[in-house]
Amino acid sequence: MARLMTKTSATSLMVAALLLLAAAADASYDYAGAFDKCLQFFEAQRSGKLPADHHVQWRGDSALTDGFSQGVDLVGGYYDSGDHVKFGFPMAYAVTMLSWSVIEFEKEMKAANNDLQRALDAIRWGTTYFIKAHTEPNGLWVGDGDSDHLCWERAEDMSTPRTAFKIDRNHPGSEVAGETAAALAAASKAFRPYDSMYADLLLLHAKQLFTFADTFRGRYDDSLQSAKKFYPSDSGYQDELLWAAAWLYEATGIEYYLQYVSQNAEAFGGTGWSVLEFSWDNKYAGLQVLLSKLLFEGGSAGAHADTLKQFQAKAEFFLCACLQKNNGHNIKMTPGGLLYVDEWNNMQYVSSSTFLLTVYADYLAVSHGALKCPDGEVKPAEIIRFAKSQVDYVLGKNPKGMSYMVGYGSYFPTHVHHRGASIPSIFDVKSTVGCMDGFDKYYNSKGADPNVLHGAIVGGPDGNDGFVDDRCNYQHAEPTLAGNAPICGVFARLASEPADASDSSTAPAAYSPPHDDSSPSKGSPLEFVHTMSNSWTTNGVDYYRHVVTAKNTCGHAITYLKLHVKDLSGPIYGVSAAKEKDTYEFPVWLTSLGAGEQLTIVYIQGGPAAKISVVNYKTA
Repeated sequence: MARLMTKTSATSLMVAALLLLAAAADASYDYAGAFDKCLQFFEAQRSGKLPADHHVQWRGDSALTDGFSQGVDLVGGYYDSGDHVKFGFPMAYAVTMLSWSVIEFEKEMKAANNDLQRALDAIRWGTTYFIKAHTEPNGLWVGDGDSDHLCWERAEDMSTPRTAFKIDRNHPGSEVAGETAAALAAASKAFRPYDSMYADLLLLHAKQLFTFADTFRGRYDDSLQSAKKFYPSDSGYQDELLWAAAWLYEATGIEYYLQYVSQNAEAFGGTGWSVLEFSWDNKYAGLQVLLSKLLFEGGSAGAHADTLKQFQAKAEFFLCACLQKNNGHNIKMTPGGLLYVDEWNNMQYVSSSTFLLTVYADYLAVSHGALKCPDGEVKPAEIIRFAKSQVDYVLGKNPKGMSYMVGYGSYFPTHVHHRGASIPSIFDVKSTVGCMDGFDKYYNSKGADPNVLHGAIVGGPDGNDGFVDDRCNYQHAEPTLAGNAPICGVFARLASEPADASDSSTAPAAYSPPHDDSSPSKGSPLEFVHTMSNSWTTNGVDYYRHVVTAKNTCGHAITYLKLHVKDLSGPIYGVSAAKEKDTYEFPVWLTSLGAGEQLTIVYIQGGPAAKISVVNYKTA
């Protein structure tokens, strides 16, 4: 992530007519196609000598001398995002998540375009590089971002120094060593049925790296100061130590690793930290879900059952917070219904949260259980429905009607913060594009990307569902390995879901008499306030973004609500369509509206505002 560049704000006044068409078409999405494109993004990020079956035709070989100045072969691996740095820490996290996806969704990947082998190839491209970078038991090479960010150029033209640094016993880096151990251990389990010799090799390196990370403890961004500018370790290294040990137990079944997790659970924060994010930096929620799996599987819990239940309680805190059922301690959501954790590349948190929700729903389904949240019990199908709402938002069901996956659908970002996408391919413009020429001619160009970065999930919208498609808008327009990896397998999983399975729900019977008032008059439980937050003109037609806040004024919590929306011609967000025409209910993530609380509804259309009225409601 290019944290060194100056932020440029811009205002988008042009929203194509496709906005209404794409968002209004509330049909099922091509999840198998999205999975295929997600894997294609990883091919576009490959560094080194590309194989003959490479699908991204505008990419060529690059960085073929990486590590030579340090006397080591560091050719290969992945470029992190829109830059050409091979940051070890987030790359390893991405490989861990791709491997976990294969472990959980193997059969779904086979069914989705038979893309399991491509997923394994994506993992192998990373793990083969990690083996190269692990040149000795207590040593691991990582990339440097400083020099790379001085230039805007194609990977095939790179002229910047390819500096690398080694983490060793005198310069510890427990985060990156631990995460790489986790990646190799998870990958070994993914490869075990298909290439047992390679799986054994991965485990050998994983065990050595875990021992290195644990024996010589220290923050990697203290040893590598430049990491603080790009991927600082805010959560420390204890989560990576637990995470690596948990994955080694998952891959080997060796009691020592589970004993390590159990003995250090409290001291390292595993059973103490209740978190509201899961990311390349903070592994606690993922760790807690992974260890909960042992309880669902039964036999392996043994003497550690009590500790594992503590991990599970923390896992369910996170999951309930995603589902907005955590007694007020919830993850924020945008008006359009997207989980919102951070302004910088928020989609990475959507991606990782959606993965954990999906796998946990599957764990519950196998055990015929349900998630017991402070604000009510949630069945596996309901969790999948919420996860699907997040995926659908990514693919286009959002207030802008835009797919945040590049190349998916007909309306997606075309000014991605990505060097390779923004500069014509070396096969089209064979002359070298210089360091400063790249900035002058392409970075600051208003033209669309000459190369479509298929499958890249950009940073995404702001907290109000707004998005500026501008190459300089790196906080929102840049894709990353860490943002793409967790959701890849979820696409395959949803492709296997029956069309109506995740949408089947029975609304509670409403016993209150109908209310048809759209104003705060007597008898209506809601006070509606209509505002218009934006307007634009496309092809001579005026469009408006309407925001309606519906405040509960009845003095009791509303547990069921049915609204009628008259004269609506565009997409609507913040509510879910009911069976009857022009009627809507609470969104999937909301089960009640407390006294004095507000429900935010957003819709986009031309012409006059729609009229919203209460048809039925039920109070607690």
